[in-house]
Amino acid sequence: MGREQRKNLHEIFELARNNTPCVLFIDEIDALGASRSDMKQSSGRHLINQFLQELDGIDNTNDGVLIIGATNTPWNLDPAFRRPGRFDRIVFVPPPDVTTRESILQLKLNNKPTGIIDIQSIAKKAENYSGADIDAIIDIAIEQKLESSFSDGIPKPLETSDLINALKKHKPSTQEWFSTAKNFALFANNSGLYDDILTYMKIKK
Repeated sequence: MGREQRKNLHEIFELARNNTPCVLFIDEIDALGASRSDMKQSSGRHLINQFLQELDGIDNTNDGVLIIGATNTPWNLDPAFRRPGRFDRIVFVPPPDVTTRESILQLKLNNKPTGIIDIQSIAKKAENYSGADIDAIIDIAIEQKLESSFSDGIPKPLETSDLINALKKHKPSTQEWFSTAKNFALFANNSGLYDDILTYMKIKK
């Protein structure tokens, strides 16, 4: 299984190299870049080593290939991933601002049964909500609307109040993340890796 995974990984990089200029985006890279010291199976360590070799372009050049990884837990990445020439620049992507939340709401409510929706009001109340959180509150509002339709058999469109009520049932998932990130930003930030988080949280170290 490990050998097959390494082969697949190599083929992905080869596909990118053969289609330059190319952006290779790897989501949840922490699943691949977990610290090798935490790996109990040698196959996991071999896969990480294979990935690092592909990043370095030891056997093949990566010219024209921009490699981007996304993670919610940069502190869990193997230090080798952050060496120069690899993932040596970390960009903090904050939760969407109010204007972006409005756009997300409009996009997510498209083709949904809606009445009068005050997008701006909901977006303002959804501070620190991520795109996934906004998805969740819309799902909650729809479920509640369906349940209420069972009593009279008349389906009704979503209104502003439905989404406001859904906000009360789903707290922003980013709160827990910021609680963890704050600890790393304050106590494990010798290289300034998490300065953007401190700035966003308006914390001076």
